[in-house]
Amino acid sequence: MQRPFYITTPIYYVNARPHIGHAYTTIAADVIARWHRLAGRETYFLTGTDEHGSKVAEAAAKAGLTEQEFCDRTAATFVQAWENLGIRNNDFIRTTSPRHIKAVRKILDAMRAAKTADGQDVVYSDYYEGLYCTGCEKFLTEKELVDGKCPYHRTEPEKVREKNYFFRLTAFLPTIRARIESGELRILPEERRREVLGLIDQELGDFSLSRERVTWGIPLTFDDAQVAYVWVDALSNYISAIGYADDREMFDKWWTNADVVHLMAKDILKFHCLYWPAMLLAAGEKLPETLFLHGFFTVDGEKMSKSLGNQIDPNDMVAEFGADASRYLVLTQYPFGVDGDIQASRFVTQYNSDLANDLGNLVSRVVKLIQAHCDSKIPASFGKADRLDVLQQIAAQTAEAAYAHITEFRLHAAIAEGLTLCRATNKFFNDTAPWKMAKAGKFESLDTVLYSCCEALRIISVVLWPVMPAKMNELREVFGLDESGLTLDDATTFGKLQSGGEVKLAKPLFPRLEKKKDKPDAGAQSDPNDKGSPNEDGLLDISEFGKVQLRVAQVLTAEKVEKADKLLKLQVDLGSEQRQIVAGIAQHYSPEQMVGRKVIVVANLKPAKIRGIESRGMLLAAKSKDSLYIVTPDGDLPPGSGVS
Repeated sequence: MQRPFYITTPIYYVNARPHIGHAYTTIAADVIARWHRLAGRETYFLTGTDEHGSKVAEAAAKAGLTEQEFCDRTAATFVQAWENLGIRNNDFIRTTSPRHIKAVRKILDAMRAAKTADGQDVVYSDYYEGLYCTGCEKFLTEKELVDGKCPYHRTEPEKVREKNYFFRLTAFLPTIRARIESGELRILPEERRREVLGLIDQELGDFSLSRERVTWGIPLTFDDAQVAYVWVDALSNYISAIGYADDREMFDKWWTNADVVHLMAKDILKFHCLYWPAMLLAAGEKLPETLFLHGFFTVDGEKMSKSLGNQIDPNDMVAEFGADASRYLVLTQYPFGVDGDIQASRFVTQYNSDLANDLGNLVSRVVKLIQAHCDSKIPASFGKADRLDVLQQIAAQTAEAAYAHITEFRLHAAIAEGLTLCRATNKFFNDTAPWKMAKAGKFESLDTVLYSCCEALRIISVVLWPVMPAKMNELREVFGLDESGLTLDDATTFGKLQSGGEVKLAKPLFPRLEKKKDKPDAGAQSDPNDKGSPNEDGLLDISEFGKVQLRVAQVLTAEKVEKADKLLKLQVDLGSEQRQIVAGIAQHYSPEQMVGRKVIVVANLKPAKIRGIESRGMLLAAKSKDSLYIVTPDGDLPPGSGVS
């Protein structure tokens, strides 16, 4: 029997409304939680808000509200944003709630009663003089400053001297190191693990457990002139929400006997990977199994900030793309875990390409033929069709491969598994050409092809459900399915879909969107001496379109060109022939994104050699600033169709 699974996000400060940075972590946690539920694991997902500290008190005063009024108002915006994004958290913890306050006092009392191995008090009183950053809610060392300022907030820290209670961190560092090195405390990705071990080597000092000069916080039971230091308060949320203070049965289920994962950004590494484990050791509780610290991201190449005006409100994304597409777009910009760039300028293009064209158009084409030739009923499979074995092989391994990626926090790869099956199904549909079977009266073959496409779509609906739950439920409803069959096991066998059920599609699954701004750049004028050959980057600007023959093609294979960062080598189907094309799109599209995709090819160019590789044609694309967009055909055009 699998152990229960407990996943948390950091709790978010209420001094500002939710933005895409908050949404990124929360969507990722929701996807992971949903995947574990699909696998049959009891799963608990926690998120919430951090509502104490001087920074919150200052924001409340500026807004003309009491601290609690301000917290109530801002916490509600997080609850609403997560509801708008389809987040299915089990609980939402607030640090001003009575259950949390009770738990914080309990863990503080447990730490104060603890002794180190050599008999010293774990908690002791002393004066502290240091540099305090209100924005970070923490003391900084001189080494951490950049030009005398906080590296994150670019402000000079305040010099503070006050009497506090301290936690004897140094007594627990050897144990924490041993747990990390043995893998008992797993810190991911690997570079974050190395960073934590490097911090331990820096001879860290003890940390402050309380504050004397802050009033908006939780008073200590043993000294009501002091309030809990904001990080001690905030970190305790992970256990306050699951009964630490007064429900030991619940706490043991979701903490003592569960696999615990904390998900967060890397800027709060020291608190989670060192302070929190030390607090738990002192309180006599077990440590979490895994801490995953993902990277930072920019927006269209720029650091996200209020001054630049590039902070993305997740509510605005939902209004434009819908909740499910927003979740998909946020998580597919770059591999989860590393630093990356959210290319908001490509959202519409990616939506149309991946969701409207690849998935939505496939559903429409399959349903259209079933309605026309199968009396709107899921046909029976007669088990034989060209290339069916390839589709079945891909489909049978997709769900388990995706879940294996999830267990290692490779969210981007898990989503790609679903899209790979989608593109393989598109290829199977195009290669077998069921519309030709219908014209030729080959109805058994037609039924087999259409059934197989329906079955592949059923498996896709399971694999992509954690990312796009509402839309995948809509997809399942097309074939008369509900959430009762939404399990990992149900997606590992090809052929479970029952024939005979009615197929209904009231509206397109993903309607195409029009880009509101940024008309495509016309590009440079062609050189009059150019005979129609691409340059070394695989790019060609053409102004005289009347001389150009454009044809629809489908990408069969794609791979990167060695020692060429910009180039992909593609094998494409032009209907009457297959060609090899070298295209300068590798910085904008991965090989996985290209396979199965329909493109428009300039078909009457002379063969050219790019980096020694023959290229017979070019892809039609548009440029906007630093972005490149492949032009994709709409509708059911087969490879070889002319474009005008």
